[in-house]
Amino acid sequence: MSLEKTEIEKIAWLARLALDEDDIPGYARDLSNILGLVEQMNTIKTNDIEPLAHPMEIKARLRPDEVTETDQREKFQNIAPHVDNGHYLVPRVIE
Repeated sequence: MSLEKTEIEKIAWLARLALDEDDIPGYARDLSNILGLVEQMNTIKTNDIEPLAHPMEIKARLRPDEVTETDQREKFQNIAPHVDNGHYLVPRVIE
């Protein structure tokens, strides 16, 4: 796919980009190459390919599930501007 000057100008206008007139041929070439690559990738048959979360079969290291922080609720609520029954009170923002 080869993009024309007018198409590059329209794309730039939609993206609210200001382009120099001298740079347009380079953008046209680069965007055309990108779109060509996308077309090429769309022709690949991927029906039998299983999606991967990671290309290598490695297990995530898990840390032990244990509490490492101390409870500082009282300390934080003592310095809060408004607290009621253990809850922080904030101004209403939605009617």
